[in-house]
Amino acid sequence: MISSSLHPETVRAECRPRRRWFAFALTARAIWLLAAGLLLALPGFFQSRLAYGMLGWDALVLLAALWDGFRLPGARKIAVERSWGNVPALSSETEIEIAVEQQGEVILDCRIVDDLPEELASAPVTGRLRVFPRVRAALRYRVEPQERGDVRTGQLYVRYRSLAGLVERWAAAPLEQTVRVYPALRRGEEQEIFLARGRQIELQLRQTQQRGLGRDFESLRDYLEGDDVRDVCWTATARRGQLITRRYQSERSQPVWIVLDAGRLLRGRTAPEGGDSTRLGHAKLDYACSTAVAVAQLALFSGDRVGLLVYGRAVQQRVLPGRGSTHLRQILEALALARTEASEADHLRATATLNRYQPRRALIVWITDLAETAMRPEVVDGATQLLHRHVLLFVAMAQTDVETMARARPKNVEQMFRASAAQELTSRRERVLARLREQGALTLDLDPDELTSAVLNQYLRVKERAMI
Repeated sequence: MISSSLHPETVRAECRPRRRWFAFALTARAIWLLAAGLLLALPGFFQSRLAYGMLGWDALVLLAALWDGFRLPGARKIAVERSWGNVPALSSETEIEIAVEQQGEVILDCRIVDDLPEELASAPVTGRLRVFPRVRAALRYRVEPQERGDVRTGQLYVRYRSLAGLVERWAAAPLEQTVRVYPALRRGEEQEIFLARGRQIELQLRQTQQRGLGRDFESLRDYLEGDDVRDVCWTATARRGQLITRRYQSERSQPVWIVLDAGRLLRGRTAPEGGDSTRLGHAKLDYACSTAVAVAQLALFSGDRVGLLVYGRAVQQRVLPGRGSTHLRQILEALALARTEASEADHLRATATLNRYQPRRALIVWITDLAETAMRPEVVDGATQLLHRHVLLFVAMAQTDVETMARARPKNVEQMFRASAAQELTSRRERVLARLREQGALTLDLDPDELTSAVLNQYLRVKERAMI
């Protein structure tokens, strides 16, 4: 369901000399050959005429290097292209292809350095290609993006030589481009499971739909005594010569709003997979954005209209409810640009904004976290206001480090105090969520890794029970 138009565009450019002067150098092979001439100087200690052999050898090597350098094509005769094999997204590898073509007359041995930002690759990517005249050669490699949003790629540097390998020339290709990294996208086979279940629920609802309720047009029939005069279809009545009334059914298309907290509580990062201490894990907001993408896909597939609200101190991103692949594209673009803030998010402002844009009943999927405070969290007050009008699925990101500390068996006094504080925080969190459930909210408190599947299952339960 993800459009291929999300792929970054392919960029192509001619190389330029790396420097204006002396954009070439002797290779290590040529230097070793020159150094080998020193061996011919040894007989010169016994006969001075033989010392000129070293000079002749070095001159021969330099002439060969000069001839080799003249054979190399100019930088502008080399064209380089960078293309992307798939959509750059978190938690997935992106394949990049570097293609080189040259209009020279000799076979080139090229060493390539692709200058990518840290958000895409922790170090510059290097590779080696053998390029024949007027024949395209390609190098493929994979990177795993670490941050969402727009990143700027750098130039591509080329060092090339002939097969003789005496002289090397330097060139650079201006392949700078802006690449947008999207939230993690679920694999096709995982998403198909939820889509199949959504299709089954939709069929069940169609079989058990109640005619006469709701305002979705279903069919026309003859007017019966007791029918509301406002439901009479006068155009059909005029054609048939008798009263015809409209028959309605319960609405199957419902508005679904995905609300994401981008405040300081969502800045926390989880431990990286595999226990790699050299890499930072993804932020909680990254997991929330990935879950939002999955929910939007499933809801749009189910026929619902999906809206998005990302907020911090103010509203960052807003997409009004809609349908279709173009609408999903808008949601993806908005989620890619969502950024965490250092301050606490203004939950009450977000609630007021949501009530203004959605006055009618809807399903609200609110992904946030609970502040570690003895007072009633502000986000709970905002959630309570939504419960008067909407069906609320309140999703809190569990604090795995606090839960681990609360379950640990202390071995000294310091660990005992830490475990007691963690248990107090966990207990307070459970009481807050329990109050929300008592007021009618659906609540989840999960590890970030388990978030997406649990939210999708809860959405399908809401659809199955026709709660909206």
